[in-house]
Amino acid sequence: MRAKEPNLITSGYSGPVSKDGVTVQLAIYRLEDSPDWTLEVVNSKGTSTVWEGVFASDDLAHAEFLRTVAEEGMDAFRDTATIVPFPR
Repeated sequence: MRAKEPNLITSGYSGPVSKDGVTVQLAIYRLEDSPDWTLEVVNSKGTSTVWEGVFASDDLAHAEFLRTVAEEGMDAFRDTATIVPFPR
């Protein structure tokens, strides 16, 4: 018999966030059997930004999102990467 997959717990902070004409989907979540929270931001094109570290609480994850927006602005989540093709 297979072990039951843990449920995903979503923070109340999760949801759409709009500022400066940019809207992103904020996702703060954890597995039910883990105390650590993950922070992810998905922009309107579906590009996901996930923080490498985890957070001890959803409050800390949300504070990190707010700090990032204060320091870098919502432009930090836009698709502005330059694609450099490799020569063949």
